[in-house]
Amino acid sequence: MQHKHLLINATIENPLTSTDDAKNFLLNLVESIKMKIIQGPFAYYVDKEGNRGMTATATMMIETSHIAFHIWDEQSPALLQFDLYTCGELDLDIVLKVVRDHFDPVNVKYLLLNRKNGFKVEATGEEKFDDL
Repeated sequence: MQHKHLLINATIENPLTSTDDAKNFLLNLVESIKMKIIQGPFAYYVDKEGNRGMTATATMMIETSHIAFHIWDEQSPALLQFDLYTCGELDLDIVLKVVRDHFDPVNVKYLLLNRKNGFKVEATGEEKFDDL
């Protein structure tokens, strides 16, 4: 059994202000990484100054754990915080591609941990997209 935890911090040009778009992103991601949905997706847009965006509730329960993301769209580019935890296999390249395809990132920083016996860093990196 695996215990993979992927964290992404990104600045993005496409902050998905529609709950339908947020849910479609989650559905596409789960299909791309070949995981099984238990419940969700759930998404809610918060329209509160200083905390505006797809925050706290864009989530999906998957058979092997969860996926959650939060977007704050008051700044430009917007801020994306992403969290995927799984007890199954995880293909980092596929997840990064789906994030790139949906959010038009300017900058993506990521950290992949193996949490089976503590916190072992498996991958870390940063991608910059200057052509936007």
